[in-house]
Amino acid sequence: MTHVGNANHKHTRREVGLVAKKKKNKERQKAVRDMDRLKFETAEQLGLSDDLRDPDELTVREAGKVGGAMVRKLVKKGKQAIAKETSRRPEKNL
Repeated sequence: MTHVGNANHKHTRREVGLVAKKKKNKERQKAVRDMDRLKFETAEQLGLSDDLRDPDELTVREAGKVGGAMVRKLVKKGKQAIAKETSRRPEKNL
């Protein structure tokens, strides 16, 4: 059995893999919650929050409106993040 870690506390490779998997699951759950929050916020802004709470009442067209607005918001946030990152990086002289 192969052990990894420091001398005081060693983990098997399987244990390390399980810890990494749990961390990924928590990150994924957070991402899903964030997307749900964005979805409901967007639906509310479009006046479709009541329809979103009852999926049987949501038409395909309304779902498309919510999805499209979500994508526009995500693209805008991405552009802002890129601009912020670019402004923090010193330019290199080539």
